[in-house]
Parts: sequence; structure tokens; C-alpha cells
Amino acid sequence: MARVLSLIQRVSEAAVRVDGADVGRIGPGLLALVGIEPGDGEAQVARMAERLLAYRVFADETGRMNRSLAQAGGGLLLVSQFTLAADTRSGNRPGFSTAAPPDEAERTFDRLVAACRARHRGVETGRFGAHMEVSLVNDGPVTFLLRA
Repeated sequence: MARVLSLIQRVSEAAVRVDGADVGRIGPGLLALVGIEPGDGEAQVARMAERLLAYRVFADETGRMNRSLAQAGGGLLLVSQFTLAADTRSGNRPGFSTAAPPDEAERTFDRLVAACRARHRGVETGRFGAHMEVSLVNDGPVTFLLRA
């Protein structure tokens, strides 16, 4: 089954620049680098949106990771990254036949952005297909790979 992949990082702040200009910026929250595989559909998009907003990586009053982004109220910066869908099982060079074609990936990524924005304030993005400079301050560090 195809899937949407997200490498999430809890951040104090994160930003995306394209051609020297900020296109997305958040304070405390999650940076999600998103890879799309062929055939990803509405079920995978809905599941990933749910996981991004509900995954408990923020500290509660006792200091345990027990609060979600929705509960913590932080920002969400979604950045398309096709290299996450690469085939790295053999050799010394990644293969990209496992990544969705650009048109399909962009449609799926846009549906994920829309699903997250429908349920959460403070959703920012990079620019699909652009050469982006992503900066972040990883809080923890806390990093997880989510699959939908």
C-alpha cells in the first residue's frame, strides 16, 4: 500500500526561504517534511493530517510527552520533500521511482495542507518543487518518522 511519509521535528522555530525570501515561518510547533508515494489517496491524506495534529510530542505539566499539536496550539510547517520517498535499499545512490510523479505529489500535498488548515490554525508551507532553504531549532531534539 502506498503511503504519505512525514518526518516531524518538534521545533522552537522553523522557516523556509525561497530565493532569499521567507515563504513560511512558525514559532514553537512542528516542522513536517512530507514525502508522497504513488497512489496515495484520501485515506492516507486524512490519516496523516490526523496524526500530525494528534501525535503527542509536547510536554504536559509533568514534563512527559503527552500533548498533541492541537492541544499545545503550536504552528505546523509542512514542507514537501520527495527525497523521503526514495528507494535507499541498495547501492550508493538513491532511486526515485518510488516517489510519486510531481503532478500527483503536488495534488496530494495540497490536499494534506487543506486538511490540516481545516482543523488547525497556524499552518504554513514551503513552495512545492522549489529549491528551499529550511532552517529550524529542533526542540529536544525530538524527531519521528510517521507513516500513514
